[in-house]
Amino acid sequence: MTAVLRVTSAGLTGAMAGIHLYLWATGYQDLATVGALFLLNGIVGAVLAVALLVTPVRWLGPVAAVTALFTAGTLGALFLSLTTGLFGFDESLDAELVRPTLGVETAGVIVLTTLAVAALSHRYHLPHLHHGHHRQRGRHEDHGRPARPGDDGAQGSRHLRR
Repeated sequence: MTAVLRVTSAGLTGAMAGIHLYLWATGYQDLATVGALFLLNGIVGAVLAVALLVTPVRWLGPVAAVTALFTAGTLGALFLSLTTGLFGFDESLDAELVRPTLGVETAGVIVLTTLAVAALSHRYHLPHLHHGHHRQRGRHEDHGRPARPGDDGAQGSRHLRR
C-alpha cells in the first residue's frame, strides 16, 4: 500500500509542479512576485516529486510530511488569490487550470498526509512480541521472581559464578 501511496503522491506533486510551470511559461512569468513564485513552485514541486520516488523508506515519512505542507501552502495561496488576492494578484475560478489545480492540490494534501502518517507509523513501530516469548530485565521468565546470578532464563544446567 505504501508503494501505491508513494507513486500517487509523486504523481500529484508532479502534476502540481507541471501546472505551475505551464502557467508560468504561458504568461504568469510577467506577473510581479507571483510569476517568480510560480516558477519556484514548479521547480520545488518537481524536486519533491522525484524525492518521493527515490527517498529510502526510513526517510519517506519526513519527505512526505514536508511535501504535504508544501502542497497545503500552495493550496492556501490559491485560496487567498481567489478570495482576498495575493501580492496584488486576484485569481478567478474561471481562469485556466484553476479548477483542476484545486482538485490536484486537495488530493495531494490528503494522499501525502496519509503517506506521511503511514511511513512515520512504520518507522516508529515497535516490533511485535510473539506469544509472550520475552523477558523483563532482571526477572525470571516463568514466575516473575528476581533472576539469580548466572540465570540466563534457559532450561538446563546453571552455572553459578564464584
